[in-house]
Amino acid sequence: MTEPAASTTARPARADLPFRLLALVWVIAGGLTAAVTGPLGLEHGSWSAAFQVLVGGVLQGVLGIAQYGLAARAPGRAVLLAELLAWNLGGLAVIGGTVLGAPLLVDAGGALLVATMVLMLRAVGRRAQGPAWLLWVFRAALVLTAVSIPVGLVLAHLRA
Repeated sequence: MTEPAASTTARPARADLPFRLLALVWVIAGGLTAAVTGPLGLEHGSWSAAFQVLVGGVLQGVLGIAQYGLAARAPGRAVLLAELLAWNLGGLAVIGGTVLGAPLLVDAGGALLVATMVLMLRAVGRRAQGPAWLLWVFRAALVLTAVSIPVGLVLAHLRA
């Protein structure tokens, strides 16, 4: 008996896998940050931990998975790379700018997060396919983020 060819048994890589893996990294980093916040007396430690878990981890994972499940046509590698770089560099810029008291760096990070959301909106497009509940989760995550970013930017400037 012969075994099936590798091409018939291998499953294609999921386009949302990098989002899932980076989300996991952010969640773990947020947990570690939370663990050392008290003992080290980090001024922005609890905020940073929450940001890492919620924005870097959960939101990135939700948006990446939803985009994969909704886009009628999978985004190209260049778009996926741009999304991943913009989201993760934006998150790092927001954290760095907050810790350093540099609101313009926070602004740059917020702009990268917004740019990523625009890319994801374009990738899903008007012809979204997939379950209706996933489309609502995607839209709710985008609205929540779109409302929270300007609030965070104003707070960064007020605290600086």
